[in-house]
Amino acid sequence: MPQFTDFELLALDGAPMPLSTFKGRVVLVVNVASMCGFTPQYAGLEQLWRSYKGRGLTIIGCPCDQFGHQEPGTEAEIGAFCSSRYDVSFPMSAKLEVNGDQAHPLWQWMRDAEPGVLGTTAVKWNFTKFLIGRDGQVIARYAPTATPESMVNDIEAALAAV
Repeated sequence: MPQFTDFELLALDGAPMPLSTFKGRVVLVVNVASMCGFTPQYAGLEQLWRSYKGRGLTIIGCPCDQFGHQEPGTEAEIGAFCSSRYDVSFPMSAKLEVNGDQAHPLWQWMRDAEPGVLGTTAVKWNFTKFLIGRDGQVIARYAPTATPESMVNDIEAALAAV
């Protein structure tokens, strides 16, 4: 059975990001976009990262331009925006797709592992979130409207699990 650490992303700077480096950590994976109504969630994600990284949480932002062309920039532009507007310091991947034939295999796996409303697997919009447990399996899927703050209890429970 595949697990989170079997996959690899490219980092925003183009360097390989093997997810095996996050083995044993709780990971929140989010498809992000710079020009979305949910973009202010970057602030809450950064706060979660700063509050819980020492306890074993990693947040990975995955820029995606599949929803309303709300992430049109280059990786350099995305990085500059996240840094200057939200002081983002958590890991970010290079721009990728979360749906369709070109969807990144990690996103295909997460979608299949935790379907959305009515059993649909497609990601519906920016800032859909997946919580991965220390065992490398998907714990939960969150809608774009779920704020980072609303996930604190689930994150704390995942961090407490052995």
